[in-house]
Amino acid sequence: PERVRKYLQATAKLEFWETYPIHIISQNILDADVALKNYLAGINAGKSGVDSLKTTEADTTKNSKVKTSTDTTSLNALRSKDTASKDTSTAGMSTEQKQAKERKEHPLRQFLLGGFEAKTNPKTGEVMNESRVSFIYIKDTAQLNKYLALDVVKNSFPKDLKFYYGNADKETNEKSKEGKLVILYSIKKRAGSDEPKLGGENIIDTRQDYDQYTGQPDVQMTMNPIGARAWEMLTGDNVGKPIAIVLDDLVYSAPAPSEKIAGGRSNITGSFTVEEAQDLANILKTGKLPAPAKIVQEQVVGPTLGKDAVNGGLMSFLIAFGVIFILMLVYYNSAGWVANIALVLNLLFTVGVLAALHASLTAAGIAGLVLTIGMAVDTNVIIFERIKEELKLGKTHENAINEGYRRSLSPVLDGHITILMTAVILFIFGLGPVLGFATTQILGILLSLFCGILVSRLITDIRMKGGKHFNYFTKLSEGLFQKFHFHFIEWRKKAYIISIFVLILGIGSLFNGFDYGVEFAGGRSYTVRMDKNVSTTEVRDLLKPSFNEFPIVKTIGTANQVNITTSYKIKETAITIEEEVQGKLYEGLKKGGFIKSDVTEESFKKDYIMSSQTVLPTISDDLKKGALWATFWSLLLISIYIFIRFRKWQYAVGTIVALLHDVLVTLAVFSFLRRVVPFALEIDQHFIAAVLTVIGFSMNDTVIVFDRIREYFRKKVGLSKTEVINSAINDTMSRTIMTSLTVFITLLILFIFGGEVTRGFAFAMMIGVVTGTYSSIFVAAPILIDLDKKDKLTMEEDKEQRIKELKEMA
Repeated sequence: PERVRKYLQATAKLEFWETYPIHIISQNILDADVALKNYLAGINAGKSGVDSLKTTEADTTKNSKVKTSTDTTSLNALRSKDTASKDTSTAGMSTEQKQAKERKEHPLRQFLLGGFEAKTNPKTGEVMNESRVSFIYIKDTAQLNKYLALDVVKNSFPKDLKFYYGNADKETNEKSKEGKLVILYSIKKRAGSDEPKLGGENIIDTRQDYDQYTGQPDVQMTMNPIGARAWEMLTGDNVGKPIAIVLDDLVYSAPAPSEKIAGGRSNITGSFTVEEAQDLANILKTGKLPAPAKIVQEQVVGPTLGKDAVNGGLMSFLIAFGVIFILMLVYYNSAGWVANIALVLNLLFTVGVLAALHASLTAAGIAGLVLTIGMAVDTNVIIFERIKEELKLGKTHENAINEGYRRSLSPVLDGHITILMTAVILFIFGLGPVLGFATTQILGILLSLFCGILVSRLITDIRMKGGKHFNYFTKLSEGLFQKFHFHFIEWRKKAYIISIFVLILGIGSLFNGFDYGVEFAGGRSYTVRMDKNVSTTEVRDLLKPSFNEFPIVKTIGTANQVNITTSYKIKETAITIEEEVQGKLYEGLKKGGFIKSDVTEESFKKDYIMSSQTVLPTISDDLKKGALWATFWSLLLISIYIFIRFRKWQYAVGTIVALLHDVLVTLAVFSFLRRVVPFALEIDQHFIAAVLTVIGFSMNDTVIVFDRIREYFRKKVGLSKTEVINSAINDTMSRTIMTSLTVFITLLILFIFGGEVTRGFAFAMMIGVVTGTYSSIFVAAPILIDLDKKDKLTMEEDKEQRIKELKEMA
């Protein structure tokens, strides 16, 4: 993750800077330390940074610019004396008290590890031109930056001095006990300019190579003529002095040229691995970007969790496939083989297209495949139910099949178009894994039409030409879901009362609140697997001091695996912040005994953090707006389509009310049951995907009922609208139940076996399937009665509809 993060955020801003040797600025550091101490104590400091109340240290080092080996010895002696006095003054103190005293006495120097004295050449005794100031813990860089930005500190240093950080080598970091280290470098700016004498715009080629002297990986650079001349002058002016090679404000190396370098060829050395050197060469080759890239959303899934999610998804896929396969045979007899062949081809085509597109296999994508299984048979269910109706009317197999396919085409197209609308909107507004789900769903819908209509009809026609026919009935299906004569419309007032109650709960959920996922709340989320079972309250209380807030802690799957979400420093985008947050997480959990005492921080990040996700507040706001717009456009486009398709505004209004009913039920469940159910109910992108899919699925149900109502208005002239609508609902009941049942079964299997990643999505969809079926029958259809007061069709309307039907048949 660190490599990817570093690679993506690189802007290829390469700079070559002259440096300030440490022996030149050692005294300045001492002055700045004293000035900062007085500033923090509330003592007014002078312009030089040294206040009027001189300390012994300030008096001793006053006006002593360290330039020679004698001065260096004096400085070392001073630091030794200072250390000895500290040891005496801290006798009897605890470790915490000593640290507090050190922070107070030396607020700046406390961050500088290993000293900052000048080094001498052991052979010649000359002072070495060392640009490295000191080692710094990554966790301390934020506070040190704040101190260095203070005027009282800056006034103690030369005006053309600037500090940069560089990575410490791997060996040094392995020896570090309190976290990763970086190196503080002192850079010398040009007089009156913030630009370096040489920049990366003059680099024409880079490649990973090996240093000819050390054999270590490095990056070879070739410059254009302008860069070659600038490099020759820069190295000539700084023979024996370090030149800092800085990329994106990070020092990679600071070599001291032994002579003037001509020809425009040079190399960047450092503690590189081959992989790091290759990355650096590639970044430099792409050229300088006009602005730095900021990672606004990041998701990392560890191999263990990823494997579990994939295994769970594949298991749910196989089980759902087997169950639906058997159900089709049990309910539709030999005709079930037609549906199953279409289903298999649908899945093979979907997977084939995804492979051709080089699409990533995500947990959400697998969920899309599982849902495709349930929805793929919907086309055949509609067609088969219609064929069964025609057979019951006494028609021959050939006529029944022809009529079944012809009369089913309209509702099949209507249902698939509405679902396709929501899937496309989800594809437009969704991000990350949800895109995988939307892509899979779009492919599944389109291929369902192809396989369900063309392939199924082809197989059926081939069998008919052979003089044989498929059997569409079994003993189970002959008596099941048949001969319904329910008075649905007469129950509409009771249904309205239920709907008003749902409306109140839906509005109440907005005040009761939701558990927002990290995508909408913004923050950093980590799924951590502990060494023992834990209590979420215990973890929450334990981490409060580390993050200065109570993090959101939820159990994921088992009692020893939790998801921890915190907004600690979420607005800060420095590359070191992620390390700092993970470090605090490690320290807090280790202190609580949730991980073994011998586990290192590196091991914790590698073996205990199963997944992580980072979303900045700006992107979470964008995601919220995107979710609202996606829902709005789905409702609007479906309403417009229904209005155009059925030519009456009453149909569109009934559709909108039914869809709002489904959305409100889902919101109410996620709000009021979030503390009741033993799994996470979060409002995140997966939830939005579920809501939009529910809208499409519910619309599919509603369209089937509306289409049959429109057909019966043409056929059953003279009957009241109540009788016509009741008849339409009853006659489509078997199709409604079968479609809802197949989708619900696949979702239930996904909920049980799919894992935590898709559990919330599957739960929301299951609620949506149930409420969508209810709203199609008890909400959408009854509204047609109450909004259109004409109880029967007029003779003129009947004539127009009969002419239209004859034209369509022709």
